[in-house]
Amino acid sequence: MFRKTFPVGRFQCNCSILADEQTKQAIVVDPGDELSKILMPLAEQKFLVVAIVHTHAHLDHFGATADLARVTTAKTYLHPDDNFLHALADEQAQLLGLAVPPQGTIDMPLKDDMSICFGQYELAVMHTPGHTPGSCCFHVLNEDLCLAGDTLFAGGIGRTDLWGGDEKQIVRSIEQRLYRLNGAVQVIPGHGPMTSIDRERQTNPFVRLASS
Repeated sequence: MFRKTFPVGRFQCNCSILADEQTKQAIVVDPGDELSKILMPLAEQKFLVVAIVHTHAHLDHFGATADLARVTTAKTYLHPDDNFLHALADEQAQLLGLAVPPQGTIDMPLKDDMSICFGQYELAVMHTPGHTPGSCCFHVLNEDLCLAGDTLFAGGIGRTDLWGGDEKQIVRSIEQRLYRLNGAVQVIPGHGPMTSIDRERQTNPFVRLASS
């Protein structure tokens, strides 16, 4: 499986491109900004984007979505519990000091335990509320890889003081969903360096489980 993760925008959101190199079908996760930076590897590899998915609807994670959808004609996905945040793009831009992005639509709802196929691979959706009501993490089935958005970071967890955040929910989501993945699973957070499920279970100061 092809994977390229790179930071975009003022807040350095981790945007990821996942693709089946045989069929050339690709998924883009969290296209927060810098459309040209996202399009370049897609063009170089001649990938066909079949889905644009979002871990949540904070502006730094969807700022380039409308333009990317226009260029690729791919469907956009978001959990419906975050639709209200997507509609608050203007207010988010004002709060975060960002330019208001082109307004787009969300085509498809993300649902807990659904899967999105790209070639021979499947992206499994886990609804993990807490950072936002509709926050989701994505586990690439049969691959030791999870895209955790702003739910889980290397040595940290997502903030819960913005719209709809809930500290108890995010801890529950991490304990009951993410920490039940195989410890070898590598985690791509919404910002910052990669980590692993096992490392966070043992050392994360906010949500730590005793190693068995």
